[in-house]
Amino acid sequence: MPAAKAGKIKEKQAHGFCNNSRYPIRFFVVISAIVVGGGAEAFIHIPSLAITIGGMLCATLIHFSLPQFLGIFAVVKKTIVTKIPPASVLIQQMVNYSAINRRDGALALERELPNITDSFFIKGLQMLIDGQNGESIRDLMSMEIQYLQERHATGKKILEFMGAAAPAFGMIGTLIGLVQMLRNLSSPEAIGGGMATALLTTFYGAFSANLIFIPLAGKLGIYSKAETTSMEMIVEGVCAVADGDSPTAVREKLQAFISKGRRQEVKATI
Repeated sequence: MPAAKAGKIKEKQAHGFCNNSRYPIRFFVVISAIVVGGGAEAFIHIPSLAITIGGMLCATLIHFSLPQFLGIFAVVKKTIVTKIPPASVLIQQMVNYSAINRRDGALALERELPNITDSFFIKGLQMLIDGQNGESIRDLMSMEIQYLQERHATGKKILEFMGAAAPAFGMIGTLIGLVQMLRNLSSPEAIGGGMATALLTTFYGAFSANLIFIPLAGKLGIYSKAETTSMEMIVEGVCAVADGDSPTAVREKLQAFISKGRRQEVKATI
């Protein structure tokens, strides 16, 4: 793949163009293969599920605190559901706000607050309206970005740990099943249950790790970088407006976040 094309794809992903509808397709493919192969009920075994998922959850709760573990649900939901605004939209908004600020003053920007849905953006613009200078705005908003990165990093670590623990407990279940099977070789009816535990725990561990936890950890990492970039653009734009920069200067500053090949595409009108 050419470098320019790869850069465009990466940039689109970083600004909310990822197609989240592909994620359920992975489940559909695996489940369809099971159903088409026949005997789907053979893949439902509660003891195997309890060993794999229960053991993984217990290990995660030991490794991390309960608030950290519970916080992962909100982070994952935000990663899947929330769309990051495109760079072109942010740049155009900042250019418009710069023009309003130079023409009518900072107080005139208060009329724009109802049109903004991003709480971080609203906070920065409200600080600008309240008369704070660019340095104060940058210090406070940069601190918020730092803590957001820490929360996302913790969430990514939890998902990665779960992705590593699930196959490990699947292997533990396999060993349990083999022990049960070998102890009951004289009872053929007990061999089936032991083999089911032995094989299905490995299946559950590999399935959950490679189809849920590891992909979510990777997605969270990509989302975190994209959201950080978007927030940094907001900080730079608000600080530039607070410093009284012209719309042209604001546009040029924010276009530094965009690859050279796409700057003409997202060039804001003044």
